Amino acid sequence: MEYLEFELPIKELEEKLQQTLAIGQESDVDVSATIKQIEKKLKATRKDIYANLTAWQRVQMSRHPSRPYTLDYIKAICGDTWLELHGDRNVKDDKAMIGGLGKIGEQSFMFIGQQKGFNTKTRQYRNFGMANPEGYRKALRLMKSAEKFGVPVVALVDTPGAYPGLEAEERGQGEAIARNILEMTRLKVPIIVMIIGEGASGGALGIGVGDKVVMLENTWYSVISPESCSSILWRSWEYKEKAADALKLTSTDMKKLKLVDEILREPQGGAHKDRETIFKSVADCILRQYDDLKDLDSKELVDSRMDKYANMGVYKG
Repeated sequence: MEYLEFELPIKELEEKLQQTLAIGQESDVDVSATIKQIEKKLKATRKDIYANLTAWQRVQMSRHPSRPYTLDYIKAICGDTWLELHGDRNVKDDKAMIGGLGKIGEQSFMFIGQQKGFNTKTRQYRNFGMANPEGYRKALRLMKSAEKFGVPVVALVDTPGAYPGLEAEERGQGEAIARNILEMTRLKVPIIVMIIGEGASGGALGIGVGDKVVMLENTWYSVISPESCSSILWRSWEYKEKAADALKLTSTDMKKLKLVDEILREPQGGAHKDRETIFKSVADCILRQYDDLKDLDSKELVDSRMDKYANMGVYKG
């Protein structure tokens, strides 16, 4: 089990608990009172740490190496019904952007999302979850197919940003993302967006326009990462914590600003602590949000979506 820096007090207590249990098993010493005391302190420490996470700590949680990624969610909630589709029919198949058909219960969905790797080899294979233009064009192709057959779209967002390489710019990275935003605003089927990890910059927005946008509790959504913001404003990454606070990028901030529709609670300690629970929560949330949208006709759906985004940032003095 990997621990983040702010979780070290929990690690120390868990190790102490294991040592005490081992002493009790290996000897005749009664350690039950000590175990109860440690467990009580451990419970209180967990509650105190996870109830008071800073913006930067939530960013760290969203990047936890054990956190489930897009394919983990899709395979868990769709099972054998998942069928991955490949290619943008123009350049190549972008491994950082995945998509395909799957069912939750009896309802079919077109799933689209960024996929990160879980070790060095797969991270390189998936380009660290940073899609090229062909990834966004593949996503658009799949969304258009979903529209043609009346299948609702689910977008699972988890990316540090679109790939910023020279070759990506040569192939029209900005145009691909802008095209997706335009086309998603007028897609004639329901779109449900789930922020399951990092929601950074245009890389997230390229598949982030939806009728319903839901953020998991320990995720973030912003125009720029705290590190990049710090390096631009202060010429150093040292102020990333200050930048994270200023960017108002947490789920609570985003809900307060009415930029997302719902915050989905995670198990204590993050989504990676209880995968089965978070998988069920996400599946239930998708079905619940779809129930709110399925009876709208295409014109009502598009008009409502356009109004939703047109009203963002509008304030009365």
